[in-house]
This record gives sequence, structure tokens and C-alpha cells, in this order.
Amino acid sequence: MQTYLAVAAGVAFLTGVAHSVLGEMLIFRQLRRGTLVPGQDAPPLRSRNIRIIWATWHVATLFGWAFAGVLLQLALSPQASLVSLFLSATVAAYAGGSLLVLVGTRGRHPGWIALAAVAALVWTAAGTA
Repeated sequence: MQTYLAVAAGVAFLTGVAHSVLGEMLIFRQLRRGTLVPGQDAPPLRSRNIRIIWATWHVATLFGWAFAGVLLQLALSPQASLVSLFLSATVAAYAGGSLLVLVGTRGRHPGWIALAAVAALVWTAAGTA
């Protein structure tokens, strides 16, 4: 088993859990009217804006979980022909995401640290594969 990839998968999965749970508790709960999808206006945003933000918020979590699943699969049974391409794509996606969150929030949102950790772990794993 590739330990760095397994740890990266765990960090990616837990980041997705924290992202969705904290988003629901800190942002979307206040915009709900007894429905699953929040739809209350939050000026200057209209309800349609809130709904798409809610959906996009959770799509990001799903993408993170998808990456976590693939990382875990590679940790448990690596496919040599696909490993290099996949690891490069993963490092680029997580490092790019980390940079966007870091710049976009001026470092105030801690998500950039978890994304950078996944990128670093995968990059390290790629060097030992």
C-alpha cells in the first residue's frame, strides 16, 4: 500500500466533510425556509444566486470525494500505466485549488492548507513511486 496516497485520500475526504458540514452550519442554515435547498434572499444576492452557490458548494465536496476515492484506489492497487498522469493531474488540481483559495481569501480561509497538504502528499508519493 502507498501510505502517502492513503493519507492524501483521508485528508481529501475529511476536507470535503468539513466543507459541507461547516458550510451548512455557518452559511446556508440561515438562508433556509424549511427546505433542503436554501432559497431566502441575502441582499445583494437573490434566491436563485443562493441556490446555485449552495449547489456549487456541495459539488466541490463531491469532486473532492471523487479524487479521494481514486487516490485510495491507487494507494491500494496502483496501475502503473495511469499513475503518472493521474498523480500529475491531482497535484495540479489540488495545488491550483489551494492557490485560488489562498489568493481569493487572502489566506483567511483555512481550506488552502488542506488542499496544499493533499498536493504535497501526492507530489511526494509520485517521487517515491
